[in-house]
Amino acid sequence: QVQLVESGGGLVQAGGSLRLSCAASGRIFSVNAMGWYRQAPGKQRELVASISLGGAINYADSVKGRFTISRDNAKNTVYLQMNSLKPEDTAVYYCNAQYGLRNFDSWGQGTQVTVSS
Repeated sequence: QVQLVESGGGLVQAGGSLRLSCAASGRIFSVNAMGWYRQAPGKQRELVASISLGGAINYADSVKGRFTISRDNAKNTVYLQMNSLKPEDTAVYYCNAQYGLRNFDSWGQGTQVTVSS
């Protein structure tokens, strides 16, 4: 299994920045891709950004140009740099890892991001 621990959420004013971190442990060698999802109250969980083992990156249209996903392989950590934050970015952000031959999902506990107007 792969365990994920997120950090870095908080309260920020619109236009501000936050950086989320996700530290992975366990069967790191079997991880195929990692990403960030978010879920706002009353809404479905949605993909924000992902990065594959080969380095391919994907962003939701709503965050393109504002958010950047990156990883530090030496630290087994994935980051989400969020700039120009908007109130509609308010949500619980979850780190996700897909691992193994069948791409099992592992989820972090979630971290709250609140953007005030």
